[in-house]
Amino acid sequence: MNSGEWGVVSGERWTKRSASLFKWTSVPTIAMMLLAPPPSLLAQDAERGRPIYEKWCAGCHGESGAGDGEAVEFMVPRPRDFTRGVYQIRTTASGELPTDDDLRKVIDTGMPGTTMPGWSDRLSARERDDVIAYIKSFSHFFDGPAPEPIEAGNPPRITEGGLVEGRQLFVEGLECAQCHGDAGRGDGTSAPDLTDDWDNPIRATDLTENWNFNGGGSVADIYMRLRTGLDGTPMPTQSDVIDAGIITDEQLWLAAQYVRSLSPPDVPEVREVIRARLIEGELPNGPGDESWNEVAAYYIPLVGQIIVKPRWFAPAVDGVWVQAVHNGEHLAIRLTWHDPTNSPDPAWDVFFHRMVQTVTDVDGPHIGAQGPDIFALQFPLREEEGSQLPYFLGGDTRRPVYMLRWESSPDRLREGSATGLGTFSPAGSTAATHTASFAEGEWSVQINRALASDDTSVAPSLSPGIPIPIGFYAADGTSGEDDSRGAVSAWYSIYLDVPTPPSVYITPVIAAILTAGLGMVVVWRAQRNQR
Repeated sequence: MNSGEWGVVSGERWTKRSASLFKWTSVPTIAMMLLAPPPSLLAQDAERGRPIYEKWCAGCHGESGAGDGEAVEFMVPRPRDFTRGVYQIRTTASGELPTDDDLRKVIDTGMPGTTMPGWSDRLSARERDDVIAYIKSFSHFFDGPAPEPIEAGNPPRITEGGLVEGRQLFVEGLECAQCHGDAGRGDGTSAPDLTDDWDNPIRATDLTENWNFNGGGSVADIYMRLRTGLDGTPMPTQSDVIDAGIITDEQLWLAAQYVRSLSPPDVPEVREVIRARLIEGELPNGPGDESWNEVAAYYIPLVGQIIVKPRWFAPAVDGVWVQAVHNGEHLAIRLTWHDPTNSPDPAWDVFFHRMVQTVTDVDGPHIGAQGPDIFALQFPLREEEGSQLPYFLGGDTRRPVYMLRWESSPDRLREGSATGLGTFSPAGSTAATHTASFAEGEWSVQINRALASDDTSVAPSLSPGIPIPIGFYAADGTSGEDDSRGAVSAWYSIYLDVPTPPSVYITPVIAAILTAGLGMVVVWRAQRNQR
């Protein structure tokens, strides 16, 4: 019996439907119905939520809520199957249903790192509540009392010693590093074999990007995920460890504080212009050169290439950090991005095959084996009048792009042009050079190139003092990505600093002298008039 069958009970007023139900219901059952608190979102709300769900949610989660919508074959991880009553983001114990507030948080803010968006800007509060009620009707929410959140302890003050202990718990006590890796970038020894409860491939979360955490990236959010686990995934609850006396609740808070410390203090600000600082002398001698620590880093988000076939809806690389310097003759660009593997990696063959079997090949066959990791920079090949740029997906035959394309196996950088995705045509030779390094789930690649070009029909010259359009492309061979299936950016700009003219320094000095002189004249005249 669900809440919609209870009728309306107020004082001594009973509906005919309630009286009919009571006539054929046992006394113990009646007592349980009277004692159980009514759900906060009732069945009549669910009926209002049905058309909203069918319009906005069924495409992924399916008409019946079984996670089998039309778009499911394009997604990793898969959409939630509501009929099973298994939920990741909860404040309730492992294996229990979430509260209404838990469901509301997910619908409002979405699930970062997945295809689930937030709906607070599109649906009204009433519509979102009605959708929650309808989602609850798919499983056993109305079979018992409302779920109750667990009681969380108070967090200790963040200290250096606490972070050290938190790291020890992360690596040894809780064994988080087995999946997430020693540096937290999702490259642990168990990461290649991870699947959800339905045998779909699942990536270990990159803990250095808290803005992509499911359920929120604050210390309190991380602590709650550790306490409750993520049901349906390999992420276990740590409440059992506390109950067994192996660690304390305070130590779990320390582990959460350490995990939060792996990410930047603030969410990276995305800027449209990358500044290449002017330096004197030699450029950095590689991506590990300490001089890069003094250069501003710019975060560029990348998204799945879902426009040109073959499309890719499950990108492995979600962003790149870009740094740049030049000395008036040569430009050095340092690219840093996270990738669990140096592809191809035989240890990840099982993961690769799961990926290509899970993500649909409707646009054409997947690659048959792991390919290399790829990163490409693109610039307009020709400087044309007006502001129209080449097509951001590798240009086209009318407006080609100049491309610097790096790949991991073999480790090489090639210079050439493209007229669309997958059409890279290398030049006969290249004057650009590179150095690449890989460690703990992170690629760092430095690319050097002369600003002037000997042949502008093959490679454009790069002029200081003006914004130069630049775009980015990344592919992870272990995930089944290649020159078309991967992650892309829109057009950004890189600006090469110019020398500061002497007038910048001289003009303020002259202005100060003139101001002082005029002040002295004013004072002298005032004194003369007074005499």
